[in-house]
Amino acid sequence: MLAEGRECRDVITQLAAASKALDRAGFRLVASGLSYCIEHPESADADGYPMPAIEKLFMSLA
Repeated sequence: MLAEGRECRDVITQLAAASKALDRAGFRLVASGLSYCIEHPESADADGYPMPAIEKLFMSLA
């Protein structure tokens, strides 16, 4: 966008939108994982996703 001569304001707006979309996708994935772990703790642990690991993933998004 900068190479095309667009305003810095437009570039920042697009970057902020992309960043927010990625954050939301990450939270959605972790929320899904947390739900699975709560509903199936033995299976989740056997699959290599114990609750502490999922919590750590969640915190990495913060």
